[in-house]
Amino acid sequence: MVKTGDGRLSVWMKAPDGAQEILIGSDPARFFRPPYVGSKGWIGVRLDDGPDWDEVASLVERSFRLTAPKRVAALLDTP
Repeated sequence: MVKTGDGRLSVWMKAPDGAQEILIGSDPARFFRPPYVGSKGWIGVRLDDGPDWDEVASLVERSFRLTAPKRVAALLDTP
């Protein structure tokens, strides 16, 4: 989910168990616990301060794999 409600561009995504604490702890200026879905382990990533786009792409793909039906997520592994 792309968000701009607080005036900053960010994306919210599902994360595996335990990843939220690790990411926020590693860089709280970039990662945050979003309202509504943060209690379910989702993370927010701020995009308005020169993010590492390779890292963002990796996080988005991981989130997709966690939320998509298994058959659809498996399509990412096919050439």
